[in-house]
Amino acid sequence: MANVTTTPQASDPRLKLQVEQQLGDFHLSVALNLPATGVSGFFGPSGSGKTSLLRLIAGLERPKQGVITLGEQTLLDTRQGIFVPPHRRRIGVVFQEARLFPHYRVRGNLTYGMRKPAAQRFAEIVELLGIEALLERMPGTLSGGEARRVAIGRALLSEPQLLLMDEPLTGLDGARKEELLRYITRLTQQVDIPVIYVSHDAEEITAIADHLVVMKAGQVRASDKLGALLQRFDLTHELGGFDAASLLQGEVVAHETAYGLTHLALDDNYQLVLPGTSAPIGSHLRVRILARDIALALTPPANTSYRNQLSATITDFITLPEAPYTVELRLSIGRFFLRARLTRKSWDEMGLAKGMQVTALIRSVSFTAC
Repeated sequence: MANVTTTPQASDPRLKLQVEQQLGDFHLSVALNLPATGVSGFFGPSGSGKTSLLRLIAGLERPKQGVITLGEQTLLDTRQGIFVPPHRRRIGVVFQEARLFPHYRVRGNLTYGMRKPAAQRFAEIVELLGIEALLERMPGTLSGGEARRVAIGRALLSEPQLLLMDEPLTGLDGARKEELLRYITRLTQQVDIPVIYVSHDAEEITAIADHLVVMKAGQVRASDKLGALLQRFDLTHELGGFDAASLLQGEVVAHETAYGLTHLALDDNYQLVLPGTSAPIGSHLRVRILARDIALALTPPANTSYRNQLSATITDFITLPEAPYTVELRLSIGRFFLRARLTRKSWDEMGLAKGMQVTALIRSVSFTAC
């Protein structure tokens, strides 16, 4: 399917903001310059300020002071007295609750507030979200996941220049959560507007985000490409929910149907073997590998059940203060990096050191389309 397009935007639809907000004893102080494309994930524990920041961007609350710009448009400048109200910001918002009009059918909910240019893409967005069969149903008959897909469609049909999603999977059970995550992942790959996705869930963020903003106590702890932040030892505590994961990306090059396996080429020299997937040859997958699912060997072992054995170099290591008997390692595999975790005893007994060649044995790999 072709990308879902929007009306022409400013030459640089980048979101830039610097805001200060006092909410009781909680102080929010944030300065960000977010990418003009892709998904920016806001990650942090409850109470870190993620949703408060999203509401300031949407115009649902006014900060004590600050500036917010989207492309060439100034949405907020407290010094100059500029405040663009929410309905004029061209920002679509998807809340934790669907907030559909109970007296309108799904079709009516989708078309309410729909801008004229979006009418040409109505069928395309409906197909993208898999809600064709829901159009004549009332909101009260929808499951939680179905209702939220409708809410996402309504937000897209408002012709937004930015889409904000505030923990849209909250409250769903495992199967419905997984289903909606697949739809949202597909959506974020095909819309041509920047998306901000707020979550405290590791799998959601790693499946969706390109850029990551880590928040803590109203402050930005770090902001960079997702893969880069996952490799930083100094963020291990803040990213505890990620369980020290690494992200790789590759191309599907073969399927072993008889064994239920898929081969993913990371580059010309390295491949991974994954659990079988229906992804077509030539498509791309994003791979998430947990540090605890990697073992190391000094030489490639024979007669082992490990399907993935990759030649690697130890580029860095650290013993974290909160885990003095564990060693965290960074491994280079061609142009990619992996994090691994060993006991201090294994590190010493194997005589490991920075710069050594080892074989990375990967127990388990999870993946999403990208």
